Amino acid sequence: MAVHTEGRRSNPGTKLVRSHGALIEQYFAAFNRREPQEMLDLLSDDVVHEPSQGAARTGKRAFVEFLDHMNRCYVETIVEPVVMVSDDGDNAAAEFVVNGVYILTDEGFPRAVDQHYRIRAGAFFHIRDGKIVRVGNHYNLADWIAQVS
Repeated sequence: MAVHTEGRRSNPGTKLVRSHGALIEQYFAAFNRREPQEMLDLLSDDVVHEPSQGAARTGKRAFVEFLDHMNRCYVETIVEPVVMVSDDGDNAAAEFVVNGVYILTDEGFPRAVDQHYRIRAGAFFHIRDGKIVRVGNHYNLADWIAQVS
Protein backbone atom coordinates (compact mmCIF):
# COMPACT_ATOMS: atom_id res chain seq x y z
CA MET A 1 0.00 0.00 0.00
CA ALA A 2 1.40 3.38 -0.95
CA VAL A 3 1.04 6.39 1.32
CA HIS A 4 1.73 9.81 -0.17
CA THR A 5 2.30 12.83 2.05
CA GLU A 6 2.38 15.65 -0.48
CA GLY A 7 6.18 15.53 -0.73
CA ARG A 8 6.95 17.66 2.31
CA ARG A 9 10.37 17.42 3.83
CA SER A 10 10.72 17.02 7.56
CA ASN A 11 8.17 19.14 9.42
CA PRO A 12 6.34 18.76 12.72
CA GLY A 13 3.29 17.23 11.02
CA THR A 14 5.18 14.52 9.12
CA LYS A 15 4.90 11.98 11.95
CA LEU A 16 1.18 12.70 12.29
CA VAL A 17 0.66 12.36 8.54
CA ARG A 18 2.41 8.99 8.54
CA SER A 19 0.42 7.74 11.52
CA HIS A 20 -2.84 8.81 9.89
CA GLY A 21 -1.79 7.08 6.67
CA ALA A 22 -1.20 3.95 8.75
CA LEU A 23 -4.67 4.38 10.30
CA ILE A 24 -6.26 4.25 6.85
CA GLU A 25 -4.13 1.23 5.91
CA GLN A 26 -5.36 -0.53 9.08
CA TYR A 27 -8.96 0.31 8.15
CA PHE A 28 -8.60 -1.34 4.72
CA ALA A 29 -6.72 -4.33 6.16
CA ALA A 30 -9.54 -4.93 8.68
CA PHE A 31 -12.08 -4.58 5.85
CA ASN A 32 -10.24 -7.20 3.80
CA ARG A 33 -10.16 -9.58 6.78
CA ARG A 34 -13.91 -8.97 7.31
CA GLU A 35 -13.20 -7.92 10.90
CA PRO A 36 -15.87 -5.32 11.74
CA GLN A 37 -14.71 -4.90 15.35
CA GLU A 38 -11.21 -3.97 14.18
CA MET A 39 -12.76 -1.40 11.86
CA LEU A 40 -14.93 -0.02 14.67
CA ASP A 41 -11.90 0.39 16.91
CA LEU A 42 -10.50 2.85 14.35
CA LEU A 43 -13.67 4.99 14.26
CA SER A 44 -14.89 7.74 16.54
CA ASP A 45 -18.18 7.08 18.34
CA ASP A 46 -19.84 9.81 16.24
CA VAL A 47 -18.41 8.63 12.90
CA VAL A 48 -20.30 9.80 9.82
CA HIS A 49 -20.44 7.31 6.96
CA GLU A 50 -21.34 8.76 3.57
CA PRO A 51 -21.98 5.93 1.10
CA SER A 52 -21.80 6.42 -2.65
CA GLN A 53 -25.55 5.89 -2.82
CA GLY A 54 -28.06 6.84 -0.14
CA ALA A 55 -28.16 8.91 2.99
CA ALA A 56 -25.31 9.48 5.43
CA ARG A 57 -25.30 7.43 8.62
CA THR A 58 -24.02 8.63 11.98
CA GLY A 59 -22.54 6.55 14.76
CA LYS A 60 -20.89 3.17 15.14
CA ARG A 61 -24.19 1.32 15.42
CA ALA A 62 -25.32 2.59 12.02
CA PHE A 63 -21.90 1.72 10.57
CA VAL A 64 -22.18 -1.86 11.90
CA GLU A 65 -25.65 -2.22 10.38
CA PHE A 66 -24.23 -1.11 7.02
CA LEU A 67 -21.30 -3.55 7.28
CA ASP A 68 -23.63 -6.42 8.24
CA HIS A 69 -25.79 -5.73 5.21
CA MET A 70 -22.78 -5.49 2.88
CA ASN A 71 -21.28 -8.72 4.24
CA ARG A 72 -24.56 -10.55 3.62
CA CYS A 73 -24.78 -9.43 -0.02
CA TYR A 74 -21.16 -9.05 -1.12
CA VAL A 75 -17.71 -10.50 -0.59
CA GLU A 76 -15.26 -7.71 -1.36
CA THR A 77 -11.53 -7.15 -1.17
CA ILE A 78 -9.72 -3.84 -1.53
CA VAL A 79 -6.65 -4.08 -3.78
CA GLU A 80 -4.13 -1.61 -5.20
CA PRO A 81 -4.89 1.09 -2.61
CA VAL A 82 -3.07 4.41 -2.74
CA VAL A 83 -3.55 6.53 0.38
CA MET A 84 -2.92 10.28 0.38
CA VAL A 85 -2.88 12.38 3.55
CA SER A 86 -3.10 16.16 3.82
CA ASP A 87 -0.11 18.03 5.21
CA ASP A 88 -1.90 18.65 8.52
CA GLY A 89 -2.96 15.00 8.79
CA ASP A 90 -6.64 15.85 9.25
CA ASN A 91 -7.83 14.51 5.91
CA ALA A 92 -6.99 11.50 3.81
CA ALA A 93 -8.12 10.07 0.52
CA ALA A 94 -7.63 6.69 -1.07
CA GLU A 95 -8.05 5.33 -4.55
CA PHE A 96 -8.36 1.57 -4.89
CA VAL A 97 -9.95 -1.30 -6.76
CA VAL A 98 -12.75 -3.40 -5.30
CA ASN A 99 -12.70 -7.05 -6.31
CA GLY A 100 -16.03 -8.54 -5.37
CA VAL A 101 -18.58 -11.28 -5.63
CA TYR A 102 -22.29 -10.47 -5.52
CA ILE A 103 -23.70 -13.33 -3.40
CA LEU A 104 -27.19 -12.28 -2.22
CA THR A 105 -29.63 -10.05 -4.09
CA ASP A 106 -29.60 -6.52 -2.70
CA GLU A 107 -32.95 -4.74 -2.87
CA GLY A 108 -33.33 -2.64 -6.00
CA PHE A 109 -30.40 -4.25 -7.81
CA PRO A 110 -30.05 -7.13 -10.30
CA ARG A 111 -30.45 -10.70 -9.06
CA ALA A 112 -27.31 -12.09 -7.41
CA VAL A 113 -25.89 -15.32 -8.81
CA ASP A 114 -22.30 -15.11 -7.55
CA GLN A 115 -21.27 -12.56 -10.20
CA HIS A 116 -17.68 -11.34 -9.97
CA TYR A 117 -16.94 -7.65 -10.44
CA ARG A 118 -13.99 -5.27 -10.35
CA ILE A 119 -14.57 -1.54 -9.91
CA ARG A 120 -12.35 1.44 -9.19
CA ALA A 121 -13.42 3.35 -6.11
CA GLY A 122 -12.38 6.17 -3.83
CA ALA A 123 -12.78 7.04 -0.18
CA PHE A 124 -12.37 10.27 1.73
CA PHE A 125 -11.62 10.44 5.42
CA HIS A 126 -11.55 13.06 8.16
CA ILE A 127 -9.44 12.20 11.19
CA ARG A 128 -9.59 13.67 14.70
CA ASP A 129 -7.67 12.57 17.79
CA GLY A 130 -6.33 9.50 15.99
CA LYS A 131 -9.79 8.22 14.99
CA ILE A 132 -11.71 8.31 11.72
CA VAL A 133 -14.66 10.67 12.16
CA ARG A 134 -15.92 10.66 8.58
CA VAL A 135 -15.62 8.21 5.72
CA GLY A 136 -17.19 8.79 2.32
CA ASN A 137 -17.10 6.11 -0.38
CA HIS A 138 -17.53 6.73 -4.08
CA TYR A 139 -17.72 4.38 -7.07
CA ASN A 140 -19.38 4.14 -10.47
CA LEU A 141 -22.72 2.43 -9.78
CA ALA A 142 -23.58 2.15 -13.49
CA ASP A 143 -20.33 0.24 -14.10
CA TRP A 144 -21.08 -2.13 -11.22
CA ILE A 145 -24.64 -2.77 -12.47
CA ALA A 146 -23.32 -3.47 -15.97
CA GLN A 147 -20.86 -6.01 -14.57
CA VAL A 148 -23.43 -7.90 -12.50
CA SER A 149 -26.34 -7.77 -14.98
